[in-house]
Amino acid sequence: MELNQALVDAATDLLQSYFPGDQGIAAAAYTESGALLTSVVFDPDWGGAGLCAETGAILEAVKRKERITAIACVGRLGGDEPVVLLTPCGICQERLIHFGADVQIAVPDADDPTQWQRK
Repeated sequence: MELNQALVDAATDLLQSYFPGDQGIAAAAYTESGALLTSVVFDPDWGGAGLCAETGAILEAVKRKERITAIACVGRLGGDEPVVLLTPCGICQERLIHFGADVQIAVPDADDPTQWQRK
């Protein structure tokens, strides 16, 4: 499956339902079979063992022995703030390359971070 607005919308819907009126980060990914996998950030109140929002979807794909083909991550700083696209961190980029160099990633548009571009 290719990156599309429906994938970004799935991440946004999860963000809004899991973190209603609050800050948060959520991700959505497509696999080669067409499965839609979603996950949220793990940000514990103490310690340094947090996990990026993409991690859950990546691990679910590995568990299913499926290849991720597209991924999007969104976040907001608070309930009144706009939902923006987030570029995967370096660790998540390293994780995603294991699925191949052709994984499509939604990144924020340089002029409007609420809009996405395909990389």
